[in-house]
Amino acid sequence: MVNTRTGSGSGSGSGATNNGGEPTLAQILAQQTQLINLLVQQAQNQQANNQNQNPPPPPQNKLADFLRVRPPTFSSTTNPVEAGDWLHAVEKKLDLIQCTEQEKVSFASHQLHGPAAEWWDHFRQGRAGGEPITWQEFTAAFKKTHIPSGVVALKKREFRALNQGSRSVTEYLHDFNRLARYAPEDVRTDEERQEKFLEGLNDELSYALMATDFRDFQQLVDKAIRQEDKYNRIEQKKRRAAQFKAQQGSNQRPRLITGPQAPSYPQGGSSSVARPQRQFYNNNTSNRGNDNRNMVACPAATPVQNQPVRKEQGSKPVICFNCGDPGHYADKCPKPRRVKNAPVPNNPNVPAPKARVNHVAAAEAQNAPDVVLGTFPVNSIPATVLFDSGATHSFLSKSFASKHGMEVVSLGRPLLVNTPGNQVFSTQYCPSVTIEIEEVPFPSSLILLESKDLDVILGMDWLSRHRGVIDCANRKVTLTNSNGETVSFFASSPKSHGVVLNQVALQEIPIVQDYPDVFPEDLPGMPPKRDIEFRIDLVPGTNPIHKRPYRMAANELAEVKKQVDDLLQKGYIRPSTSPWGAPVIFVEKKDHTQRMCVDYRALNEVTIKNKYPLPRIDDLFDQLEGATVFSKIDLHSGYHQLRIREEDIPKTAFTTRYGLFECTVMSFGLTNAPAFFMNLMNKVFMEYLDKFVVVFIDDILIYSKTKEEHEEHLRLALEKLREHQLYAKFSKCEFWLSEVKFLGHVISSGGVAVDPSNVESVLSWKQPKTVSEIRSFLGLAGYYRRFIENFSKIARPMTRLLQKEVKYKWTEDCERSFQELKKRLVTAPVLILPDTRKGFQVYCDASRLGLGCVLMQEGKVVAYASRQLRPHENNYPTHDLELAAVVHALKIWRHYLFGNRTEIYTDHKSLKYIFTQPDLNMRQRRWLELIKDYDMEIHYHPGKANVVADALSRMQLSWGISQTSSPSGSFIFN
Repeated sequence: MVNTRTGSGSGSGSGATNNGGEPTLAQILAQQTQLINLLVQQAQNQQANNQNQNPPPPPQNKLADFLRVRPPTFSSTTNPVEAGDWLHAVEKKLDLIQCTEQEKVSFASHQLHGPAAEWWDHFRQGRAGGEPITWQEFTAAFKKTHIPSGVVALKKREFRALNQGSRSVTEYLHDFNRLARYAPEDVRTDEERQEKFLEGLNDELSYALMATDFRDFQQLVDKAIRQEDKYNRIEQKKRRAAQFKAQQGSNQRPRLITGPQAPSYPQGGSSSVARPQRQFYNNNTSNRGNDNRNMVACPAATPVQNQPVRKEQGSKPVICFNCGDPGHYADKCPKPRRVKNAPVPNNPNVPAPKARVNHVAAAEAQNAPDVVLGTFPVNSIPATVLFDSGATHSFLSKSFASKHGMEVVSLGRPLLVNTPGNQVFSTQYCPSVTIEIEEVPFPSSLILLESKDLDVILGMDWLSRHRGVIDCANRKVTLTNSNGETVSFFASSPKSHGVVLNQVALQEIPIVQDYPDVFPEDLPGMPPKRDIEFRIDLVPGTNPIHKRPYRMAANELAEVKKQVDDLLQKGYIRPSTSPWGAPVIFVEKKDHTQRMCVDYRALNEVTIKNKYPLPRIDDLFDQLEGATVFSKIDLHSGYHQLRIREEDIPKTAFTTRYGLFECTVMSFGLTNAPAFFMNLMNKVFMEYLDKFVVVFIDDILIYSKTKEEHEEHLRLALEKLREHQLYAKFSKCEFWLSEVKFLGHVISSGGVAVDPSNVESVLSWKQPKTVSEIRSFLGLAGYYRRFIENFSKIARPMTRLLQKEVKYKWTEDCERSFQELKKRLVTAPVLILPDTRKGFQVYCDASRLGLGCVLMQEGKVVAYASRQLRPHENNYPTHDLELAAVVHALKIWRHYLFGNRTEIYTDHKSLKYIFTQPDLNMRQRRWLELIKDYDMEIHYHPGKANVVADALSRMQLSWGISQTSSPSGSFIFN
């Protein structure tokens, strides 16, 4: 019997195992299919796992990538701009690698070292619960600490005043991009960026590009560069054509060969003339028109034998204005460009350049009629400054530079300076000196020179650069800095009597030299216990007031700790457990340092006002009749020389991060402080008042009829200060004067006169050029027509021009009318000496071009004041601008308003609520710190009624009406 299953199985290969036990083909294929399916399943599972898990790359690899692009490190700097550059550079490096927000913070903080790393550690510790810090928070905290808002504002102002000037378009673009990041609100869109860039270009380029619409900013830049190149090529062709024409037409001698040694060439010798003429022409376009000036500043060398083709017999060699070497021009000079206004490096073939200065001693300069002398901050240090148009260069005293550690750089070539009766070589200069005049900075480069008691001499180079105008008759100087800010100031007139400047040594002043203990560098400690102590009497039923401290940045906290430690060491404050507490704020001083102040507004509200009378200013001046010699003494931190009554000390408590403290001496910002200090000074000098001493708060004036009397009077006054342990600040005192400014007046043997700066605003009003300007001036004059006899008759020539049918024409009659009204406005009976027993009224107004103020009493004018806006003030909101006018008035008329009831009138209604406004910006806080020292109330006064201040504030608009128009004009002057 045949087995059919076996036969069929072997023939079909269906998967049955053969007799030998080996797998069949079907089994092998099934196993392979199963294996493939398993591998596919594993691959799919692996892919799913990879999608669900996205582990970050190892941090150390990312950090290595970051460090590979060489990011800069940061430790600390005194220049906030460097901090901004570091942050900008790190951001660019982080953009090269893909980082998370947390990695950006980690990597950037990794590059912080030293004080910056300590700041970062402190900042992280202050975070609640270890919250993660975002990149935006990091940059904001870094900027707040290392890039103060004042620096940002300065750079913002620099950006807004930026223009191309002598730069190429490429150089201008570099500065534009560098400064634009400080004012992002000005260039938010591409259109705004284009408009700002066009605005700063030179007029010729700007006009050529203005009519074209550009796709984007880069297209505008490309077009500007091409257009500039086109202009340069056109200019070059014109120059060559002019040069060729000059060569063809000149048969006498080269154009630039001058002087007695210039040879005379025969006619027909044009070929011998053309070559040197071509060589003498300077191809540098930027120097055109300046050759004569440069040749005066850098005298050419004497002729040298075997000179190259650039020199002919009898001519002078070509001298480079950059390095001083002969044979090439400045635009082809291989050496780096020298610092502007720095003298040229030395060259043995070129004689030393010369300079001249007419005065090196203050005594002789004070009596010279053609110079002006004053004291101004130089690098934030008070210095004696001489404005001398007879000096060719500007100089800095060697002793002043050495004493204050100023940066000194060697001159490449000595400068020979002719001084009175002598010749000296100057070999060094200070490249970065900032002179502040009326709070406006003037960056300068000054050559070092030995001088007796003049710290700075500003000559023609400096005066020309800042468009200086010296009015010798009125002792007035007007200057304009690089940002377009204009300032004016008056100096005291020269006198034949001996004058000692406040920079002279104490040991050189008669009588004063016997009292060095009255003029210490700093207060010796706590003041002695006196019969008079500062008291704080509260309104009955008042409960203690405690305010929460304000939030502060890390650098402000560090400054608080530093100043608190200093005050604790001196004993001016002490730890407290008082239920009272006022917050601390910071106010920026003129030298950009921070002064800690206490916000005592809440305490002042519940304090009973002290009615101790302050003296009448005109009564004080009545005592000066016949006086010819004066000395003025200013006390050193006067408020800190009076203790607070023990039971009132807890009321002065203030809160800080480092604890609660209270004041033991009188503090700034406390109401009644002027009254108590006036009481103290009156008791100290009681027996000398109305005899030879005048006292107003902390200002002391000693006056005498003769020098012999003044010796005795000065000695008695200093003896009183020594007896009562009162100390004066020597740098703010003046002695043995024949004329002195005191309480807003100029006092001399001729009597008492109003300080010229009080009426400068009206006296400097320029001639009206339009009907609107005439209406503005007559609006001011008409407000006081009752004080001006025959006002209508005097004003008739100008009022006629206001009629519609009359054509505008300024005649001699109009000019006489204009000048006469100005004269009447600033003479009696309009300007009066005020009565300090009565209140004052101040009318303030602001426009987009200026601030205007009028000080009045009983309807009569005491003084006018106005000034232009500074560049950064153009960005103030209307509220802050109107408040700035109020602050301006309080500052300039402090001697009248301090301690007196004052009514402020403004046409900005919201200023009425400034004292109760809870949220204030930093600027308003700073101003409020000043305002709260005054007994004042702000009233709303409609613009139409505020005629005088309104006219003064728009006076600047009248002067510049042909150049600009302000949309705010309708708001201010309706």
